[in-house]
Amino acid sequence: MSDRSAKLSMPFIQPSQAQKHITHNQAISALDVLVQMTVLDHALATPPLVAELGDSYIVATDGTDAWVGQDGAIATKVDGGWEFAAPQIGWRAFVVSTDSIWTFAAAGWGDAKDALNDLNTLGLGAIADSANPFTARINSALWTAKPVVEGGTGSVLQVINKDAATNDAGFVFQTGYSAKAIVGTFGTDALVVDPASGAIAQPNLPKFHGFTNYDNMVPADTWTKVAINDATFNDQNVLDTTANHFVAPSDGTYHLEGFIVFKRDMLSDVALRIRMVKNGTDEIFGTASELFGKPHISFGGHGCSTFIKLVAGDTVELQGYYGRNSGMFRADRTVFWGFKVG
Repeated sequence: MSDRSAKLSMPFIQPSQAQKHITHNQAISALDVLVQMTVLDHALATPPLVAELGDSYIVATDGTDAWVGQDGAIATKVDGGWEFAAPQIGWRAFVVSTDSIWTFAAAGWGDAKDALNDLNTLGLGAIADSANPFTARINSALWTAKPVVEGGTGSVLQVINKDAATNDAGFVFQTGYSAKAIVGTFGTDALVVDPASGAIAQPNLPKFHGFTNYDNMVPADTWTKVAINDATFNDQNVLDTTANHFVAPSDGTYHLEGFIVFKRDMLSDVALRIRMVKNGTDEIFGTASELFGKPHISFGGHGCSTFIKLVAGDTVELQGYYGRNSGMFRADRTVFWGFKVG
């Protein structure tokens, strides 16, 4: 049978042992140190020059003098020197010098609060999981600044950071776990609030202003796509200047306008028409109109506009028509523009 306990290494009183009180007192002394353990410091490798009986320390790495070879042990001042207790996994000690609780694990002693770092999940009033690593089931929450008098700045900021402009960052408001409103930058860095005026701007909002940079020859009696092949601006590249149409980058409502400057190649009267077409085939209701006349040799314009809901990938193109005789869409004056409104 062992003469000491398995966990705290308390000495056992043996059968027929003389001076049993000595063994008993040793056990009581050890309990006095290890139960509700308090140490004065955890960073000393050399015994302090002045120590009171009962003062305890966690010996730091590379112990010297009387603490040689006792790294990590609990050193307690006793009559005639120091006694040491080898810690076991799970021991806790309150450290007076840092006003903190330290625990002993396989890697050694460490601040207990460090165990709260790099957690995989954290649930507050609820069970967190991989889909929602932090979950809080509460009725209110408060973020308050640490004041300057306590060593803070007096300010408080909450940062929502995303990996790239095309990712999402924001808040989703739900009812019954169904989204009802979202605020943030989703798929783009597209939300800016002026702190002085409170005005909200969307500098990367999908928007474009395109034009044709050459006279488009147009046959008679044929709807013809306007070759919008250049742009004064083209945020998010929503205008395809090769395919000559707008491409909706995301689901939403868009405002689009077009203006064709017709240029004649003969003096005959013509019927001039304009419209917008969705996905190459579907005329957009309300955009088609017609006028009759004899375009000037340099100009004669006609426009149309629409307010339309599109899904990501939908295309819209501007088309013109010369009835009875051919003509041209004039370079640099024929334009197509638009932007997302919601």
